[in-house]
Amino acid sequence: MKKFLIIVIAIVTFQIMLGAPEYTLRFNTVAAPTQPQVLAMQKFAEIVEQLSNGKIKVEVYHSGQLGDQKTGLLAVMRGDIEMAGDGSPSWFADLGAMPEFGVFEAAYVFIDLDHLYRVMSSKMVQDLFDKLAAKTGLRVLDVWYLGTRELNLVEKVGPVKKPDQLKGVKLRMPNNKTFLDMGKALGANPTPMAFGEVYLALKTGAVDGQDNPLPTDLSAKFVEVTKYIVLTDHQIGMICPVINEKLWKSMPEEYRVYIKKAMEVARTFMNYTVLEQEAKLLKQFVDEYKMEIVVPDKEAFMEHAKEFYSQPEFDKLWGEKMYEKIQGM
Repeated sequence: MKKFLIIVIAIVTFQIMLGAPEYTLRFNTVAAPTQPQVLAMQKFAEIVEQLSNGKIKVEVYHSGQLGDQKTGLLAVMRGDIEMAGDGSPSWFADLGAMPEFGVFEAAYVFIDLDHLYRVMSSKMVQDLFDKLAAKTGLRVLDVWYLGTRELNLVEKVGPVKKPDQLKGVKLRMPNNKTFLDMGKALGANPTPMAFGEVYLALKTGAVDGQDNPLPTDLSAKFVEVTKYIVLTDHQIGMICPVINEKLWKSMPEEYRVYIKKAMEVARTFMNYTVLEQEAKLLKQFVDEYKMEIVVPDKEAFMEHAKEFYSQPEFDKLWGEKMYEKIQGM
C-alpha cells in the first residue's frame, strides 16, 4: 500500500509539473564575470532551476549587456527585462523618487555587517521595500553584502589620511544623489560616471580615484591604474537583487518560494566569497600590483561625514534624525 501511494504521489506531481508554467528570467548586472556578484547570480540560477525542476531558467547577463545600472533597473521597472542585480538604496531613492532610501548608503551609517542586516531586515525597511514595489514595479528579493568600500586613488593624489587632503580630488561616483553626497561627505569632489567608464577614466586622468570594495577593485582591474588603497571603511556596501513586481505577483506561490530559497543560498555564497577575498586581497595588491596601503585617520573621516549629514536637508530627505536613529539600532 505504501509503495502504491508513493507511485500515485509521483504521478500526480509529474502531471502537475507538466502543466506548470515555465519562466525564463533574464538577470542583468554591470559586474564583470569574475566578480562575486556574477558568481552569486549564477549560483542563484543553478539552485532555482533545481528547485523548480527546470521550470524556472535564469540567464545571467554580466558587464551591462542589457544596460548599465540605471537603464537596467528602469528596464525591470517597465517589464522589458525580468531581473537586475544592481538594485541598491541609492538607486531606489533616485528612480523611485523615495529619498528616504538614501540614508542606507550614507557614509558610516552602519557599524558593521551584522548591523546592516539588523537594519535591512527590520519592519521599517521591509515596509519601505513594499512601498517601492507598489510605486515603481521593483520588488526587492534579498540583500547581499557587496563589500566594505575603500578609497582607491591614482599616484598623483598621494597618500590621503584626512578629509581635507581630498579637497579638489575628482572622485568617481555612481550618478545618483546618495553617492554624490557621500563623495562630499568624505571631502572630495564627486564626479558622476558609469561603472564601465571608470577604468579608462583612471588611466587617462579624467578622474583621480574611485571607491569600491576590494574584490571589485581587483576584478574590474582598477588596481592596474591606481596607486593607493586608503582604508576608510566608509560604507558597508550592499546590492539588492530585484524582479519586476507584476511578474512576481503573477507567479505561482511555490515558484516565489523557490526563488526566495535560491536567493538565500546565493546570498550566503556571495557574502562568504566577498569576506574571504577582502581578507586576502591587501597582500596581493602590494605584492602583485605594487600598491600602497594607507591607514587613515578614520575618526576624522567619520566626524567630517557626521557634520556633513547634520545639514537640515538630510532630515527633510530621510526623516528627522534618521541617520542617528539607524546608527543606534
